[in-house]
Parts: sequence; structure tokens; C-alpha cells
Amino acid sequence: MAAETRITAVLGPTNTGKTHYAIERMLAHRTGVIGLPLRLLAREVYDRIVAARGPSVAALVTGEERIVGARAQYWVCTVEAMPTDIGCDFLAVDEIQLCADPERGHVFTDRLLHSRGLKETLFLGADTMRSAIAALVPKVQFLRRERFSTLTYAGSKKISRMPTRSAIVGFSVENVYAIAELIRRQKGGAAVVMGALSPRTRNAQVAMYQNGEVDYLVATDAIGMGLNLDINHVGFSATAKFDGWRMRNLFPHELAQIAGRAGRHMAPGTFGVTGEAAPLAPEVVDSIENHRFSPIQRLNWRSSVLDFGTLDRLIASLEVSPKDEWLMRGREADDLRALKTLADLPVIRDRARHARDLRLLWDVCRIPDFQGISAQEHANLLQRIFGFLQDGHVPDDWLAAQIRRIDKTEGDIDTLSKRLAYIRTWTYVAQRSGWVQDETHWRDETRAVEDRLSDALHGALTQRFVDRRTSVLLRRLKQKEGLVAEVNDKGEVTVEGEFVGRLEGFRFHQDGSASPDEAKTLKQAAYEALRPEFHLRADRFYNAPDTEFDFTEQGGLMWGSSAVGKLVKGAEVMKPQVEAFVDEEAGFDVAEKVRRRLQHFIDRKIALHFEPLLNLSRDETLSGLARGFAFRLAEALGVLPREGVADEVKALDQDMRGSLRKHGVRFGQYTIFQPLLLKPAPTRLRLVLWSLNEGLDEFPESPPPGLVTVPNIPEVPKGYYTLSGYHPAGARAIRIDMLERLADILRTQDSRAGFEATPEMLSITGMTLEQFADLMAGLGYKGERGEREKVRSEPVARPAEEGTSANPITEEEAALQTVTEAEVFYTFTWAPKPRAPRGDRPQRGERREGKPGGERREGKPRGDRPKGARGNLGGKGKREDQGGRNFESRPPKKDRIDPDNPFAALMALKDKI
Repeated sequence: MAAETRITAVLGPTNTGKTHYAIERMLAHRTGVIGLPLRLLAREVYDRIVAARGPSVAALVTGEERIVGARAQYWVCTVEAMPTDIGCDFLAVDEIQLCADPERGHVFTDRLLHSRGLKETLFLGADTMRSAIAALVPKVQFLRRERFSTLTYAGSKKISRMPTRSAIVGFSVENVYAIAELIRRQKGGAAVVMGALSPRTRNAQVAMYQNGEVDYLVATDAIGMGLNLDINHVGFSATAKFDGWRMRNLFPHELAQIAGRAGRHMAPGTFGVTGEAAPLAPEVVDSIENHRFSPIQRLNWRSSVLDFGTLDRLIASLEVSPKDEWLMRGREADDLRALKTLADLPVIRDRARHARDLRLLWDVCRIPDFQGISAQEHANLLQRIFGFLQDGHVPDDWLAAQIRRIDKTEGDIDTLSKRLAYIRTWTYVAQRSGWVQDETHWRDETRAVEDRLSDALHGALTQRFVDRRTSVLLRRLKQKEGLVAEVNDKGEVTVEGEFVGRLEGFRFHQDGSASPDEAKTLKQAAYEALRPEFHLRADRFYNAPDTEFDFTEQGGLMWGSSAVGKLVKGAEVMKPQVEAFVDEEAGFDVAEKVRRRLQHFIDRKIALHFEPLLNLSRDETLSGLARGFAFRLAEALGVLPREGVADEVKALDQDMRGSLRKHGVRFGQYTIFQPLLLKPAPTRLRLVLWSLNEGLDEFPESPPPGLVTVPNIPEVPKGYYTLSGYHPAGARAIRIDMLERLADILRTQDSRAGFEATPEMLSITGMTLEQFADLMAGLGYKGERGEREKVRSEPVARPAEEGTSANPITEEEAALQTVTEAEVFYTFTWAPKPRAPRGDRPQRGERREGKPGGERREGKPRGDRPKGARGNLGGKGKREDQGGRNFESRPPKKDRIDPDNPFAALMALKDKI
């Protein structure tokens, strides 16, 4: 197998397609693993593998993320997280020149010396590594790749004169933020990319730049590591940086690595300086333009053969000096520094005596200091985690508390950045096998928190450093380019990513924040996007089940929470028509499809709720007076006050009544009705249909379901109560069916001699005795109030004997005492009050019966009534269309009382109930 292994070093400057070549070679093998220098770059390559072969065969493994497909064949990793024991056919390490990096160089050097694929191995990087690789890797082959485009020095430019599609590079967070703020004021905004950003935040920021929402990118040197962006110019705001130990000037090859991001693929690129950065020296410019740099002489190295015999021997094995002249001991890494700090603690020496404990301790020390806290604070955290792991696992409640402190998306950029750094520690812990009890849960939990913080940070960065309207909308308007508009599944319409309004049902409501000049263009672009959406939505609407639709008490037609139409008066009371709420821009076809679907809905609703009444009206066996009476009942929507049709009822013989009773018609003492039509749903629909037929501006609303009585408000026409299934009597109105039950009982009483209210009567009405007396007065009975003695017995305690204390009285010791109290009763006799003369205002309990279906009362003509004087028996919300009817939610009842409008008191009905 060793004879078949081929090792190739693919070297060259930036923009030579080295990473792309490595991906192609890996996919040519059955299995493979590739190590990359950054988690951001690893995610980018993983996404490309998934797009090419699918997620089931791809795996992403970094210190803080682990996504392994069911049949993982291609492993994309950070160099530190590369698996070394899976035996893949192909292996590649990108940016191999990082072997010379003071912090991480020893990891890359270890991969260079020891990591091999079974069939093919690739090392990708700068040509400065040629001599070192040739000396350290036997039988290696070299493949030189040339840059696809030219790279030219453009000198110094002010930020205000920086060309579009430029990246400005800074080497501190403060510098990056200051530059981004300046660009926002002068150019409209900039995307921000830093190594400390999560992949999710970085991708969102890069997407803004790549999509053209902003024309400028402000970044740290993180963009130099293989991130492929459409950059035409790179400007250095500084040429020196703090490397963790000291401030130093960047080497020419480091400047070239960053400058090489300009001019991707075949497009030429330029680089230069800006701000306070001094112009580059001619020899540095020549080296960058011609890709000629001094070769790397020494590689950082640390022994990978560790001695876990004792703590001191482990530290000594990590500090062994290399024997090869090409290798040198690197700077003391953070993990070794943490190990030495912990080794000075007696408690750690006591607990780390065996090889297993030492391996665990070393694994814990390799947790990176993402938080950037002091060395001692980081060591204290590692000590606690080590103690947990020796006892089994990191406790769930402790870990949950740590995460809960971080899981907050409010705050400024710095606060969110710190929280994002903190969650990376717990993401790392959750990724380690066996460190937490429920690995899947904690990996998902930490990932979810990181995603939330990443989104919040992206939003904060965008809000601070991007003026979208200035950078995108106004620029496109000036250039007279077509604006790109979109509508999401929530109905939010955006133009060039900016919210411009909402699509509610089939009507577009534009956001009012744009200026008048912008609003016209925004509306035009929005409707361009909405044309296909209108048709798609109309198709979904037409095929939606009736359960998604409803009507309001004011005749509005709703699709979910969106008003999509209203009912209008039809040729017959039970045949209303539909007016659809569809913008004219949607077109006739969409409007007609919506109208037909709403018509189907309301027709089926009427057929369902008024089935007994429809069957009655269609019964061909009815003839003569019975057929005429059925027609009267249908006109009244199933509820007729008997007083208004007394003569017609008398004219019906028993056979006729029997034929009507077959359809559920009940001839009550006060009302002729069909009991099924008194249910809440038919009652609600009956009020809407009657109001439409009467042409009311405001419809009465039905009382809440389940109430036997409701307040009888004098200003409300009696016909409204009848339509709602109630009969006014006294201070309250009683439900029609319950009133008939009460009437059946009253017929058995001697109304001339007088009778008292029985518990059954009170139970039927749900009233107190005083309320019942008022109800009976409204029904034409006279109630005489009286009082009488009521005798009952109560136990009483004996007095305590002298010299003894009072004790609770036992049942045997209790003595009975007779108690007398007054009892109120009423005696009812039939005594109907005389009718009020025509034209006089009827008093409570004496109001004239309205015609079937709620004929208006005698007296003031309808046209003379104050507007809005239509009573509402319920308190539900309403919505309004452009034609005047209000379908929107009313204000709270306490705010609706208008002393100048006597009908306004009706709005407080539910509160009274």
C-alpha cells in the first residue's frame, strides 16, 4: 500500500485554484479528509461537498461543530480537528505555509510530517514552503500553479475615494469598527468580516457584500485565508499588527496573502494603502506583484509522542527539542501554558496520578481560551471542568446555568461578540465525546444558542454599519436600475431587501416610512413581485378547506387573520353575494377566483346552519296556509314572535301544524321557531344575513353563547333580541327556548288565585327571586311581595362551669335553640298591562312586538335615528372595508361609552353580564 501512496505539494500564490483542485481530487477517491486553517473556510468547503455529493456522505468536524453524515466518506475539518485514525484514501492540508506560524505552526508541521492518505496526499500553500517540504517529506512531487489574474499596486487612496467592490483591512476590532462607521456615513455602509465571527454571522455579512447590498467590506486579515470574494481592490489601513506578543510589521508574504484576495479568477485586482498607513516600499510591491518571497527556513514543531507516566514527564515530553535543523520549538502554546498552571496546584497533582487522568487533563487543557480572559481565570475554568469529568460528566444543571447566562440576544455589538465567544467554549465541550451525558442535546442546544447570537450580532452589525436605503435603494434609483422585489411566506414585501409593506390577503398595504419619491417606485416594484404571488396565493386560497375561512359579525369574510372580502345584499335574505378584497393590480382572473371561492364558502355555511329552514321552504308537500306560513318563517330566518302572526297561527289546523312540526317548527306561547336555529352558529349568521338585507351600517352582534338571560337595554329594538333568540321581559331578556319551558310550567299554575315561584322556575331562568319577579312582570304577571317567618334550629354551646375553661361543644353536649328569621316570597297573578297608545314610547316590559325578523318600532323613523344607533348584543371585534363597514377590532368597552349616543351603552353588555 505504501508503494501506491503519492505525495504532492501544490504550491503557488493566491487565486490559483489550489483549494478547488484539492476538492476535485478528493471527490475522485472513495474516501478523503481535508484540513483547513479556519472554521469559516471549513464550513465553506463542506457546503461545496454537500452540494456536489449530498449531506449523507459529507462530514464537518471542527473544535466547535460536528456534523457527520450517515455514510460519511468525505471529512472536512480544521487542521487541529483532523481525524488521524480513519485511514482515508485521500488526505489534504491547506495553507501549509502556516507551519511557520508561532501559535499554530506545530499542528501544521505535525500534519506535514505524519498525516498521509492511503493513496494520495496533497499539501497546498505558498511557494515559500518548497525547500522545507523537499527536505522533510521524502519522494514528494511538486506542482506549481500560476495566478489566474494580475495583481497591481494602486498606491494610497483616501477612504472617501475608495473604488466600489473594495475591501479595507484593519488589524484590530476598534480599527475595523471605526472604518466601517466612516464608510457608512460616506458610502452608505459596509459589511464586516473578522475571524472571531461565527460562520453564520460571517456568511450573512459576506452575503450582503456579494449580493451588492453594500459595495465595501471591512475586514481583518481573516479574509486572507482562502475566502473567495468578489473583491477588485484591497486597501491596507495599517501594515503592522499585534501578534499576541508584540507589535510588528507584516512580512511581504503576509501582505501578499491578504492582497491576493483582489482580482478573483480571471479579473485583475489592485492593492494599496489607505488612512494613516505609509506607502509600501518598492521592493515589497515588487515581491507582491511578482510573487517572489524569501523561503521559509524553519518550521515550528512540538513532539506528538507524549509521556503520560507522570505530570512532570508529560510536560517534559511537550518541551522536547527537535533534532532536525529544519524544525524548532515554537512559542509556548496556550494548552501547554494552561497545563503548567494547573500542574502547580496540589489538588491537580493529587488527582492526576494515572495515565488515564493525565490524558483527560491534557484534553481539558486543549480547550481554547475563546473568551480571552486572563490565564489564571482560564486555568480555574479548566480545573473545574477536569474535576467534573473525573467524577463522570459535566453536570447538566451546571452546564445549563452557564449557557442560560449567555443566551440573551439583546445588547450592543461588543456584548453580543463576548457572548458569542463564551458560547464557543461550551460548544467545544459539548463536541467532546463522553464529556456530557446527553451529547446530542447539548450539541444542539449550544448550536442553537450560537445561531441566535450570530443572527443578533449580524443584525447589530448591519444596523450600525449599513444604511440600506442610502447604499442600495437610492444608488439603484439614481442608476435607473430595475429594483428586485420579493415577498416571503408571511406576506412581508421587500424591495432590494428592504421592507416596504405587507400583503394581507389579496391587498397590498405599503409601509409609510419611504419618502414620496421613493414610495412610487417602491409600490411599482412591489406589485411586480406580487403578480406571480397573487396567482399562487389565489390557487392556495381556492383549494383551501372551509375551516380556514370565517365571517365576522359585521359581515366581513376572513382567511385566517386576513380580511379577503365582505358580504353584500343579495336577491333573497338567504342568498347574499360576495365582494372580494383584491387589488386591481392582481387582475380580473385572481379577483374572480377569490370571489367564487368565498361565494362557495358562504353558500355552504348557510346550507349547513339553516338546513332545517331550507328543507321547510323546499317541501313541495306543503300547501295553502301551511306553505304560506313556511314562507313567513323563512323570511324571518326561523324565528317569529307569535304576537305578530297570531291570526295566521289560529288559521292553521292541526294537520297543517303537524306538517310544519315535522320540520322541527315549535309553536310556542311567545315565539314560533325551529330550536336547531337557536344554536350560537345559526344565530350569529342570522344576525348578519338580516342586517345585510336591512342595509344596516352597523350590525347587531349576538350575545355570548350559553347565557339563559341577558340585560334588556331599552334603546335596543326588540326585533334584535328576537333575532338573537331572546325575548325581552322586564330588566332582562330570556332565551326563547327556556321561556317556552317556563311557559309550560306556568300553564299548570292557577294564575287567577295566585302562585309562588318554584325552585324549578328559578332553576330554568337561573335568576334570583327578585330578578324572577321582574321577569314575570315583563311577561304580564303581577307579583305581590310578602314576608313570613321561617323557623329553623341551630346548636348552641352550654356555658362553662365556674372554675373550668370553655371547651368545644361535642355533638352529645349540644343543645338546640330555635331561630326565627324573615322569608321573602312573591305571589304571582295574571294581570297584563294595557298596550301603550300608538306613538307613545313603550315602557320596559311593554314594548311593542316588532315584525318577524325585527321590524323597526313605531315612533321615530329609521332615517331619523342617530347614525350608529344599531344595538349590539355581543362584544366581539369587527373589521372594516373601504365601503364603510368596520371589521377591525373595537377599542376596549370602557372607552366606547358615548353619553350622547343612547345605543353606546350596548357596547358594555358583556361587562354587565
